[in-house]
Amino acid sequence: MSLFPRSSGVLLHPTSLPGPYGIGDLGEYAYRFVNWLADAGQSIWQILPLGPTSYGDSPYQTLSAFAGNPNLISLDKLVEAGWLRYEALQDVPAFPRERVDFGWIIGWHNEKLTLAYQGFLEHADDKARQAFANWCADNAYWLDDFALFVALKNAHNGSPWVEWERDLALYKAKAIAAARAQYAGEINEQKFRQWVFYGQWLELKYYANRHGVRFFGDIPIFVAHDSADVWANQGDYYLDEKGHPIVIAGVPPDYFSPTGQRWGNPLYRWDVLKKKNYSWWVSRFKAILSLVDYIRVDHFRGFDAYWEIPASEETAVNGRWVDGPKHDLFHVLARELGELPIIAEDLGVITPTVEALRDDFGLPGMKVLQFAWSDPTNAFLPHNHPINAVVYTGTHDNNTTVGWWISETNDQTKQFLNEYVARPVHEINWELIRLAFASSAHTAIVPLQDLLGLGSLARMNTPGKESGNWTWRFGAHDLTEEIKHRLAYLTWLYQRKPEQQLKKYGDIALQDA
Repeated sequence: MSLFPRSSGVLLHPTSLPGPYGIGDLGEYAYRFVNWLADAGQSIWQILPLGPTSYGDSPYQTLSAFAGNPNLISLDKLVEAGWLRYEALQDVPAFPRERVDFGWIIGWHNEKLTLAYQGFLEHADDKARQAFANWCADNAYWLDDFALFVALKNAHNGSPWVEWERDLALYKAKAIAAARAQYAGEINEQKFRQWVFYGQWLELKYYANRHGVRFFGDIPIFVAHDSADVWANQGDYYLDEKGHPIVIAGVPPDYFSPTGQRWGNPLYRWDVLKKKNYSWWVSRFKAILSLVDYIRVDHFRGFDAYWEIPASEETAVNGRWVDGPKHDLFHVLARELGELPIIAEDLGVITPTVEALRDDFGLPGMKVLQFAWSDPTNAFLPHNHPINAVVYTGTHDNNTTVGWWISETNDQTKQFLNEYVARPVHEINWELIRLAFASSAHTAIVPLQDLLGLGSLARMNTPGKESGNWTWRFGAHDLTEEIKHRLAYLTWLYQRKPEQQLKKYGDIALQDA
């Protein structure tokens, strides 16, 4: 069977799921969503990075490249396990249901997770205790430092690690050993949260895979400076003697941003990582692939060459292109992992050497239909798609398709699209969904907002916007039978899952129309 059979799916981060506790989680509604996907003939659930978020709430700037977000833990499942009392969930605040108010929910969730940890200590049987101990031992290579990092961050009121006492900030052995002893209880609690997250996620993954649904995960190429990864491995990054970045990541000025984008992530010392045979990257990919079936690598072009900005610069204007590891890293990954289940995020200005890096390892790239409507030679138009590609109506960084159509297109774009589909467009979201599914690209992905026909207020992220991102949630009754039937019919019609049952769904939808 091909690594990428012809198929389709939906992009939805778990935080956007419905539920009573202020944020989507790995409980009832996650399983309902899997069932809905399977009924609609979908084979893929694409998500954003799963790591624990911090300031700004971005899943692309997390406290660890390995840890899971404890806010995704299902509290109801902790009740089922017998570690959290049912009564403890009776004080749920009036959290908004249409968005995630991170500042409000995190404190309340953490309180319940601490109660669950106390319940585990008091009531867990020997089998559960041994399973926890075994998992901690198996994951000690990242877990020990992460749990200590969170404990220390909490002890310093959330301050970045460069602001801690010097010996702690610089990861000096004597100070680290003393901290492990001083914060042993909280360290164990943080490990418990990660064990629970991994356990709940793997249960969901097993259920999804059993129902024919695979997970597309996501890896940001760079990690946050304020993360356990950088703090515990400072020699792998370009940092000064106090731990501050010397140079940082971003992208140069372009048509959309005259000053470029100054991301602020520290840059890898690829020469140092190469001497270690890229062991951190191999471990990172293996850890993510234990949770998902495929990985989308964000900013793939940075492996070929990346934009290096002096940390003293306030914008990304004064930078330079620096060679990344290129083929060298991917040869190691292929040797360690076998066939690479990787999707290359190759959007933006892509050079021939980036294309060669992608194609030499057989990695599919991305085609976004919102970018297609300039002229017939546009590579994003469906008739120009290669088979080895993943086509999207839009991504988490785009406006919703309805929002894009209303506020980001001009008359010329609209006319071209009307001519392309040979009729006036009435439902732009379903037009692009149809075009995506009809594409020769082996995989088609639709953000849930586009299935629901939502406007700009449902946008997940606006790059460059400092607050208000990542908060969108849908309602428990938004996924109607009509939407399921329409999606199933297109899935059958364009043979992304050819079962006759899906045609029946479409026939019902046409009768209802």
